[in-house]
Amino acid sequence: MDQLEGRVAVITGGSSGIGRGIASACLEAGMRVYVTGRTPGHLRETVQDFTARGLDARPLQVDVTDLPAMLEAAARVEEETGGIDLLVNNAGIGLTGPVSAATAADWDWLIDVNIKGVGHGLQAFLPLLRRESPGRTGAHIVNTSSMAGLMPIVAGLYSMTKAAVIALSEALHIELAPEGIGVSAYCPGPTHSNIAAAVANRPAGYGPSGYERPDPGHLEAAAGQPYMSAEEAGRRVLAGVRRGDLFILTHPEFRDGVVDRHRTIEDAFPDERLDAERAAAIPFLTSSPVYGQDHRLPPPVHPGQAVDLTP
Repeated sequence: MDQLEGRVAVITGGSSGIGRGIASACLEAGMRVYVTGRTPGHLRETVQDFTARGLDARPLQVDVTDLPAMLEAAARVEEETGGIDLLVNNAGIGLTGPVSAATAADWDWLIDVNIKGVGHGLQAFLPLLRRESPGRTGAHIVNTSSMAGLMPIVAGLYSMTKAAVIALSEALHIELAPEGIGVSAYCPGPTHSNIAAAVANRPAGYGPSGYERPDPGHLEAAAGQPYMSAEEAGRRVLAGVRRGDLFILTHPEFRDGVVDRHRTIEDAFPDERLDAERAAAIPFLTSSPVYGQDHRLPPPVHPGQAVDLTP
């Protein structure tokens, strides 16, 4: 999906943080962009920010946990555009802490937003991605996961939800490829956003949490850390869409840890001869061409970040 000008994008959770950064990159590429958000104030700020830069984002106030509302939002987009080309399921919450401290309400909220929210985005907008129109080729879905989905070292419940998004994205990548629809799992590392602060805006319908509200001092300190900007993260997401990446990984600092984890998984397989009869019965479970060498792209190189690794 290389030609983006004039095409239509819907970005859930696009009214702040990484979502706003992705929306910015899409608008700068000449796309028509709808951003969703649950908080009216964030939507207003986003529209005002883009308007001041000469960019026109279209706001949709909707909660991704509300499937009927998501379907209504999709109907509005369909009426105005006829279809979409890019869906970014980005809305999420960063509720973190020990698994043993979580209440039942914590489990429900995390799963409702981080997993079912992605599902609702797909249920509402995938039919619009499938719409064919003259001159339109290809479409793409980005599901925002996290490096915590690949490296579940802390924040067990959050990591669980983000690992689920990765598995879903891989399955959809295989499922939708014959239709010309690409799917990426986006796994960012630390990025300046409001994902932690948003935990304080917990809907009243969910019961008490087992976790303390984020310390304002901690949030202020995080703002001064050398994390990636939301704008840079957004540009890297769009570069992954253009390339058709299955995984969009933006933080090379995690590479060695991911390699160690995967080697730990590999070394856990029994050191024994394969059961040939069993293997012949389940090839559809044990491999896919999308993981083969022929389908792997070279690592992305972003402007200003190229490194000469020659001796």
